[in-house]
Amino acid sequence: MTTKCKLLVLIGPTAVGKTKTSIELAKAFNGEIISGDSMQVYKKLDIGTAKIKPLEMEGIPHYLIDIKDPDEPFSAAEFQVLVRDRISEITSRGKLPIIVGGTGLYIQSVLFDYQFSEAPTDDEFRKNLEMQAEKEGIHFLHDQLMKLDPESGARIHPNNVRRVIRAIEVFHCTGKTMSEFQRKQQPDSLYDTAIVGLTMDREKLYARINKRVDMMIHEGLVHEVEQLFQQGLKGCQSIQAIGYKEMYEYFEGKVSFEQAVENLKQNSRRYAKRQLTWFRNKMDVKWFDMTEEIEPISLAKKIDEISTYIEGMLKIRSNT
Repeated sequence: MTTKCKLLVLIGPTAVGKTKTSIELAKAFNGEIISGDSMQVYKKLDIGTAKIKPLEMEGIPHYLIDIKDPDEPFSAAEFQVLVRDRISEITSRGKLPIIVGGTGLYIQSVLFDYQFSEAPTDDEFRKNLEMQAEKEGIHFLHDQLMKLDPESGARIHPNNVRRVIRAIEVFHCTGKTMSEFQRKQQPDSLYDTAIVGLTMDREKLYARINKRVDMMIHEGLVHEVEQLFQQGLKGCQSIQAIGYKEMYEYFEGKVSFEQAVENLKQNSRRYAKRQLTWFRNKMDVKWFDMTEEIEPISLAKKIDEISTYIEGMLKIRSNT
């Protein structure tokens, strides 16, 4: 019987404190960190994605950050392959792989044996859909998907034409929505996994999100997005990220700067709420409340509490 690799997963909504917690856990368990954020893969998207700074890494290796140009697509299937390779590599060096992030579908795709290409295909049907997209526009196809599979339609952005077409194709070939098809796969867990979730009083979390947005503006988010805008980067996956699409609307003259900032705060709060709902419904998570864990002493106590849980789940000892 093959022994499964041990894997720590740290999840939670935006601004809850995953970055600092992940560094402390990596130091405690001789770990290396794999980003589980679908947008931190992009170069030049630093401030808006709250990408960890080199000094903040404290010498801990990080992977899947800055591996794509802003105009390149990136999918859960590609993420699955890359992360599984990193897990094997990190484990082979006697280190503990730690996935840290908030993109639930991407992380789930790594943990379980989902086969993204298992559903049958119809090349001619797909080509017809591609022609429709060129003739009628991408929103025409997305509207079709919303009628056939509202759950997938809500999850897949209209600009991600490849995934929109694939979801329609799955329904065409199987008579089942992509959501139904994936649920019936009964995936197996591939790793010996401990999933730790960080949560916080909602009002306090929202206040932290608002403060983070103000800090992003102070650190130069507007200039960062303006550079992408001036390069003519449009209609691609990266700029649909929260923090970029709102500023694009400002540069396009659709909203005032003040309204763009307010939209960014509101969309960030809504995203945090969706993250929490998704994780609670889709994954077996041990939650730790970080509401009071701001000061170094109280944070250290919380890290000890989390470490004790990890030791019990993975049958490993921390360095502390």
